[in-house]
Amino acid sequence: MSSEYFCHPTAEVSSNSKVGKATKIWNNVQIRENAIIGSNCILSKDVYIDEGVHIGDHCKIQNGVSVYKGVTIHNKVFLGPHMVFTNDLFPRATNENWKITETVVKEGASIGANATIVCGNEIGMYAMVAAGSVVTKDVPDFGLVAGNPAKLIGYVCQCGTKLLNINGCLFTCPSCKKDITIEKNQEGTK
Repeated sequence: MSSEYFCHPTAEVSSNSKVGKATKIWNNVQIRENAIIGSNCILSKDVYIDEGVHIGDHCKIQNGVSVYKGVTIHNKVFLGPHMVFTNDLFPRATNENWKITETVVKEGASIGANATIVCGNEIGMYAMVAAGSVVTKDVPDFGLVAGNPAKLIGYVCQCGTKLLNINGCLFTCPSCKKDITIEKNQEGTK
């Protein structure tokens, strides 16, 4: 264990993994071989990080989250309690040659508690997935999605506040007063 990060005594961190400075690894966390965890992250109780997974800097992963091989987490991402990533579109217990389908969560995105992210999708920068949602399509940058299946219901600011549409592609944040342009090609999901 490195003195550059905190690791609870019940956590299991592979000697072949890398953990950044000031990261906190709590009870019963498991980090597998060749995983890379950035600096200033929090991995809460019962988090599982699969082999080869990359987690960016300043991420917060809440209790009971498993990040499986094929999932990439960029900087400043929030993963709510017990949210789920899948990594195989057609899983079978007896299929020996299953195929990992990649998922990317971009910078600043937040995924709420108990949400499910079906593999093969991208969660855009500063997007927000509501608690309990099931994401089956890409989520655009700043997109706010909710439901099963998740549908685009608006846009959020970097600060997390729902944006107000001023005119066409121009949105404003009532909290921090920032104006954001949302490109037309982001209006729908794939």
